[in-house]
Amino acid sequence: MRPGRILHPELAKALATCGHTDIVLVTDAGFPIPKDANRIDLGYYAGQADVLDILKMLRQEIFVEQVAFAAEVKTHHPALYQELQKIYTGAGATFKKTTHEDLVENIAPMAKVVIRSGSLNAWANFALTCSTDPFAWFTEEDITILPAYVERRKRIAQNEIPML
Repeated sequence: MRPGRILHPELAKALATCGHTDIVLVTDAGFPIPKDANRIDLGYYAGQADVLDILKMLRQEIFVEQVAFAAEVKTHHPALYQELQKIYTGAGATFKKTTHEDLVENIAPMAKVVIRSGSLNAWANFALTCSTDPFAWFTEEDITILPAYVERRKRIAQNEIPML
């Protein structure tokens, strides 16, 4: 066993294949997952594994530059929105509003990995855009750092709370 690491072999392998700009889609129990998707099913009972537990675990495992979700989360499920803010505070990630239809029709087919939870939490579908460690790149003095990395480093250093 690997202490402090993902035990699920398919999930560990799938995350290890992700690179910058790849999408990891974390869904509730009822999300319509495309038939050809690289599906990692963690839902084993209604409510378990919960989408928030999965997002907390992923926060420790991968760098994320953007979290896209239906704009209704903020207004229709404020407790979920606040939990998302807690999870991604200081991560350097930004929040992006989208629609449920866009998640289903456009984002899901492009996702490198789709992780289905057992969550019955309303509006709980999140597209995580993978990133790189913003402090590991552009370390040489004679290389100009890209503005996106400057911004992410700043958000992390300031322990910024992401907002829609």
